[in-house]
Amino acid sequence: MKNATLRQLRVFASVARHLSFVRAAEELGLTAPAVSMQIKDLEIEVGLPLFDRSSRKVSLTMVGEYVLAHTRRVLAAVRDAEDMVARFRGLQTGVLDVGMVSTAKYFVPRMLAQFRDEHPGIEIRLQVSNNREQVVALMQQGSVELAIMGRPPREWPTRAEPFAMHPHVLVTSIEHPFAHTEKVPANALMGEGFIVREPGSGTRAALDEFMEAHQMSPRVVMQMSSNEAIKQAVMAGMGVALLSLHTIGLELDHKLIATPECEGLPVMRRWHVVNNLAKTLSPAAEAFRYFILERGEAFLAKHFAHHQGFLPGR
Repeated sequence: MKNATLRQLRVFASVARHLSFVRAAEELGLTAPAVSMQIKDLEIEVGLPLFDRSSRKVSLTMVGEYVLAHTRRVLAAVRDAEDMVARFRGLQTGVLDVGMVSTAKYFVPRMLAQFRDEHPGIEIRLQVSNNREQVVALMQQGSVELAIMGRPPREWPTRAEPFAMHPHVLVTSIEHPFAHTEKVPANALMGEGFIVREPGSGTRAALDEFMEAHQMSPRVVMQMSSNEAIKQAVMAGMGVALLSLHTIGLELDHKLIATPECEGLPVMRRWHVVNNLAKTLSPAAEAFRYFILERGEAFLAKHFAHHQGFLPGR
C-alpha cells in the first residue's frame, strides 16, 4: 500500500463510515463515479477487494476492516500534523471538525456561522449524527475534535462541559384537548399514545426519566429516528411526544404545534461540549470551545426566550 494516496484513504474512510458511495460523495463534494474510481484504484494498490458489492447493501470485506483500522490511524496522524502546523500559523487558518446529535442542528449551525464570521480563514466540517452513540463513535475514531450532545460518554476519558440548559416538553397537536387545558396532570398521560425516538437517543432518555419519576410506562404507538418525523406525526394528531424545546421553535412561531403545561415537566437536561482528553485540541477547536462556553447559554436564551414562559423560574 506504499503508493496509496491520502485522498484515496479519505475517500475509503468516508465510504466505510456511510457504507454508501453516494453518501460519501455528498460528504466529500465529489461525484459518485469519482468516489468509485478512488476506491477501485486503492483496491488495485491493495490487491484485494475492500468492499463486498455482491448484495444491494455495501459492506466491508475482512481485508477492508483491517485496512480501515490502519487508515484511521494514518488520518489521525495527519490531522495531528495539521494541528501542529496550525498552532504556528495561529487562527488565520485551520480546520474545525465538529460532531453533534441531530437535536442540536436547530442551533449549532447558527453558532458556527457566528464563529466563522469572526474567524473567516477556518474551514468548518460539521457531522450530524442521529443519536449519541454515533457521535461518540466519531470521537473515538478521531473524526471530530469536539462534539455537542446532551449526555456525555462515561465509558472513556472525556472533558464534558455544560454550557446551557436543555428543556424537554410535552408536545401535542393544536387540536388536542391538552392544548386547551390549564395544566395537565402527569397521570393523564397514561391514556395517551406516545411517538418516541429510538432507544439510545437523548430524547428517549428524557422521556424514560420522566416516566420513571412518575412510576409510569409510556404507551408507545410509533417509534421514529427523526425529530422532524415525530413533529409531523404529532401535528397530524397521531399521538403526543416529549421533545426538546430547541427543536420546535419554528412550529411554535407559526402555531402549528402545542406545548401544554404538564405536571413534572419540563425535564431539564444540559447541553455539553465534549472532547477527548487523550488528544490536544487544535487552535480552531480550542477557540470554538471557548466560544460556545462563553456564548452558548445567551444564544439559546435569545433565540428561544419567547418559548420558555412556562419553564421554572420564568
